[in-house]
Amino acid sequence: MSFDCIVVGSGPGGYVAAIRASQLGMRTAVVERAAIGGRCLNHACIPAKAVLRSAEVLSEVRHAQDFGIRLNGAALDVDFGAISERRKHIISTLTGGVSGLFKKNDIAVLRGQAVLTPDADVKIGETVHKANRAVVLATGSVRRPLPNLDYGGNVIGTEEAWALDELPKSMVVIGAGASGAEIASAYARLGTRVTLYEALERVLPTEDPDISKIALQLFKKQGIDVKTSTFYEGHKADWTVIAAGRRPDVNGLGLGDAGIELTDGGLIMVDGAMQTTHPKVYAIGDLVPGPALAHKASDEGIIAVEDAAGRETHPISYADIPRATFCSPNVASFGLTEEQAREAGHDVVVGRVPYGAVGAGTIYGDRTGLVKIVGDRKFGELLGAHIVGSRATELIQELVNVRLLEGGYTEVARIIHGHPTLSEAVMEAARAADGWLIHG
Repeated sequence: MSFDCIVVGSGPGGYVAAIRASQLGMRTAVVERAAIGGRCLNHACIPAKAVLRSAEVLSEVRHAQDFGIRLNGAALDVDFGAISERRKHIISTLTGGVSGLFKKNDIAVLRGQAVLTPDADVKIGETVHKANRAVVLATGSVRRPLPNLDYGGNVIGTEEAWALDELPKSMVVIGAGASGAEIASAYARLGTRVTLYEALERVLPTEDPDISKIALQLFKKQGIDVKTSTFYEGHKADWTVIAAGRRPDVNGLGLGDAGIELTDGGLIMVDGAMQTTHPKVYAIGDLVPGPALAHKASDEGIIAVEDAAGRETHPISYADIPRATFCSPNVASFGLTEEQAREAGHDVVVGRVPYGAVGAGTIYGDRTGLVKIVGDRKFGELLGAHIVGSRATELIQELVNVRLLEGGYTEVARIIHGHPTLSEAVMEAARAADGWLIHG
């Protein structure tokens, strides 16, 4: 068969790219060898947040009496089987929604392993499907073993960790980045005895140190046994979860036959329009440089097909993409940390405000959260923002939007925020950076 655009992979990068290609008038097909929705919808982002939400509800119930709500002695029971069923229902609902969008946009779904031909068409089995204008590679990533620890037995990856049908009594998580922190936080709150290993000196090592410090304190309050600056050397537990990095899923795609070059790190080399070294082939998401985030992949997919359609596009500023970790406490950030800003030679100004400085922090029972803004003093530029605490993953977006609309922390300081809301802590952090903090 012949298509204008063939997208390989139906995850959040692939399915968005396919829908946008169809909107632009291209006859479009998606190749998927497994489940519609890819790893994110079926094994990672969505099931993770489903289990994390159950853990969040449990935590709220446990602290209900702090808000004047008594349970009248009723036993608190974690029905992990029901949590698992809810997770499966959420997955089927959302993947079914993607399938519905494919039908609505007249996108063909081709099943099997895609292999590029030398002419950059797509071969599935013995059938070659011609791509008249573009092929978009969106196959994501696969798990990577540790040098001295491979998968098998009770050693599993993050996908399997979120798919457990029984609540384990004990769990070891190797890697305290976003994925490892989410797994440890979820299972510890649900009642599992969790040990979290991190080879670097702090949890969430890519976040600002002030944020990592608060996250560590609250991890310990949840009962997580955190071991930083420590390599895993064997630890008996029901499950050992490797959450210490992944690699691009490029095996079997036939990249060499199509003349597609890789970076030294094994990622696919692309330009600002996501075009590879073959002019008809684009690559997005975890296959290419930049943060391995679903929302980054989606935007890259839109850029790729718009370029293929002849539209003007602009490269992504990867530093300005919001980063979100849904552990408890929530952690979110974008841009430069304080240390990175100083190393880059900026005249750095910092505004720090705890949630407890605004009324909502006390009302909602989170006074330990923190908003930290990093700016450049000369022009009031917003260089980065870092938030730890309730709803941090929602609060960060305001600051991302301000930067992309070419505003600075001085503008945020004078934008009226609703009262009483946690967003007032964002405003106050901007005022702190500007030198006139009110509530502090």
